Amino acid sequence: MTALSFDIPLTDRVPATRLRLTTRGRRVLAVLAAVPAATVLAGAIIGGGSALAGREEGAPAGTFATVTVDPGDSLWSIAEEVAPAADPRDVVAAISSLNALNGVGLQAGQRLAIPAEYAPAG
Repeated sequence: MTALSFDIPLTDRVPATRLRLTTRGRRVLAVLAAVPAATVLAGAIIGGGSALAGREEGAPAGTFATVTVDPGDSLWSIAEEVAPAADPRDVVAAISSLNALNGVGLQAGQRLAIPAEYAPAG
């Protein structure tokens, strides 16, 4: 028996082509890539709103006293005045947190809430 030989000349071989996408195919791929990103973004937007809604509007009534800032007062001097036995750093942190202060600059006449644990008795 003779072996069959299929010699195909190099010029008759089908060249390997790379993947070609039509305009429609590109659009489908773009949509498929965008859907997960849009889902994550929508979840972040919806979830971010609940964080704001869950934030306390303020301290419950009766949990703080107020003091009025005099000219030349600082958070440190107020902390030493209202709680002389406590560490002023802790008192300053508590006052800053309760009043949502970003810095240490105060205005004369400004009213500050003092946490009840540091509020002067009276």
